[in-house]
Amino acid sequence: MREQETPRFQAEDWTPDQPLLEIKDLRVEAEEDGQEILKGVNLTIMPGEVHAIMGRNGSGKSTLSKVLAGYPSYKVTAGEVRYKGLDLLELPIDNRGLAGLFLAFQYPIEIPLVSNLEFLRVAFNERRKWKKEPEVVSYEFRELVEGRLKEVGLDPSFLDRPLNYGFSGGEKKRNEILQMLVLDPELVMLDETDSGLDVDSFNITANAIKRFSKRKGKSFLVTTHYKKLLDVLQPHKIHVMHAGKIVLSGSMDLAGQIEAEGFQALVGAAAEGEEEEERDRREDEGEREEHEGEDEAESLLSPSAAGGGRRNLDRLL
Repeated sequence: MREQETPRFQAEDWTPDQPLLEIKDLRVEAEEDGQEILKGVNLTIMPGEVHAIMGRNGSGKSTLSKVLAGYPSYKVTAGEVRYKGLDLLELPIDNRGLAGLFLAFQYPIEIPLVSNLEFLRVAFNERRKWKKEPEVVSYEFRELVEGRLKEVGLDPSFLDRPLNYGFSGGEKKRNEILQMLVLDPELVMLDETDSGLDVDSFNITANAIKRFSKRKGKSFLVTTHYKKLLDVLQPHKIHVMHAGKIVLSGSMDLAGQIEAEGFQALVGAAAEGEEEEERDRREDEGEREEHEGEDEAESLLSPSAAGGGRRNLDRLL
């Protein structure tokens, strides 16, 4: 039986001084109704960097993380996404987690018939298998995970419970962070992980994330409404998303401005500029299509064209 080929999870010429994630003019629409959600997103994250995206509901910030993770309910219509130099959009969805991407859900799913420990063990060993590393047996894996449990403030009995079934909101969020600690990804995407947490759960979760972010080469893309988590993580860059585009980028000072003034005051002028650029882009596309139509007409009317100019004129009419 032929051995399964190990997929490449980085370009042969990629080095850690190059972008871990590079997004260029990404445009995405909903598969269900064709509505455009992301309208030309550009973003570059270097290894070891923490980036945060803030924005109002419906701005597209959660959609971006889901598209990177490979959600089938979205269709990429244009643009480019490179992860470690590879075309991420061409990487099979199942392989993106093996490649080192991790998405912590805003609303973690429940799987009643699978224990928390078994879910983690299978995911952990799948990644080891693709890295040509030996699998970890159950009792050794349990010891490994119990060491991580302390970081998220959970009891060892938690591992034997069905995955997220009957968990409180705080337990679900802490379980997501436990998965992050165990699976050890290179790019962590946190989708509003701080929402709905009480004070204790927030402090435990935020500090566990902060410790992990300090490990060498770990990068984060955090989406949130609130500055509180950002105060703990101290991102390298803050981005503001509005109407499917990143319209502002800056330091932590930008998060403070948002908290003090609100989104509308900051994105108003930036959004107007983006809308003008979008109109110019559409006008340029329209002009190109018009010229292409003229070129086609000239070709069809040319006497040298197959069938002669008269027949081609009939085709146009």
